[in-house]
Amino acid sequence: MNKTRVLTGITTTGTPHLGNYVGAIKPAIAASQDPNVQSFYFLADLHALIKCQDPKRVEQSRLEIAATWLALGLDTDNAIFYRQSDIPEIPELTWMLSCVCAKGLMNRAHAYKAAVGDNEIAGSQDPDKGITMGLFGYPVLMAADILMFNAHKVPVGRDQIQHIEMARDMAGRFNHLYKGQFFTQPEAVVDEKMEVLNGLDGRKMSKSYNNTIPLFVSEKKLQKLVRKIKTNSLEPGEPKDPDTCTLFQIYSAFATVEETAELRREYENGIGWGVAKDRVFEYLNAHLREPRERYQALMEDPGHIEQVLAKGAERARSEAAPFMDRLREAAGLGRFI
Repeated sequence: MNKTRVLTGITTTGTPHLGNYVGAIKPAIAASQDPNVQSFYFLADLHALIKCQDPKRVEQSRLEIAATWLALGLDTDNAIFYRQSDIPEIPELTWMLSCVCAKGLMNRAHAYKAAVGDNEIAGSQDPDKGITMGLFGYPVLMAADILMFNAHKVPVGRDQIQHIEMARDMAGRFNHLYKGQFFTQPEAVVDEKMEVLNGLDGRKMSKSYNNTIPLFVSEKKLQKLVRKIKTNSLEPGEPKDPDTCTLFQIYSAFATVEETAELRREYENGIGWGVAKDRVFEYLNAHLREPRERYQALMEDPGHIEQVLAKGAERARSEAAPFMDRLREAAGLGRFI
């Protein structure tokens, strides 16, 4: 039976937080345990260089993200888990795809257009001021990530659908020019039910807003951050609306249906904010205690993480290297003998 191939990249520029866990990590780890799916999960560290030129931050983020996924139960026997930069065939494929990709297609990329728009608003004479070729060509690298392993499905947010369409365009163009079915057409998968958690200030939890709750902070720090979550001025005894409350939203993302219904009743009965915050902290802390311990152990043993990633890279390259040979041959870059 041919397994469905699903590919997900994690950009290594920050520390994983509760929003990342609920929106991406938790469903991906569940998928990694599905024997009918061949999952590819990779640390997108080449992508990280587009946004971040702080080597220590990129290095630390790679370690934290790898430790997080392993601590939370990623099945690395089934899923292939690797660092993007460990697969030299990916940048080579990026160049090949660049040579069949229309510049006009890249001109329409959302991130590039947004950067040009920012320059125009700022009154710059140069619409491309500060824009690197990394940012401009980002969708080509993303296409190489996907097409290298002929992924069938790529879970993305709505803002990334365009990049999957671009990958499809490059795949079709390469197949047409070199007269073969080298690449399958990937499909964007958008989970409309995917939960987007709010952060400390009530806006979407995001490191760009500095409002996140990192997954594996200490117990004391976790309690401090939960107490900082913005609430309204309703007094104890006054009914409160759980559906507009960040505290309730975070709790319900982790709790069972029954536990969520119980807290909803307490909101209707006028639970005090201090009590509600204590309840959320205690629940989160209990839920994260064991993975936090595994995470700390992994962070203290980077050699083990390195071994896991090296094994994943070996599995990934066992596919990428012979496929790249085939693509070189198709493009006239094969060996003479």
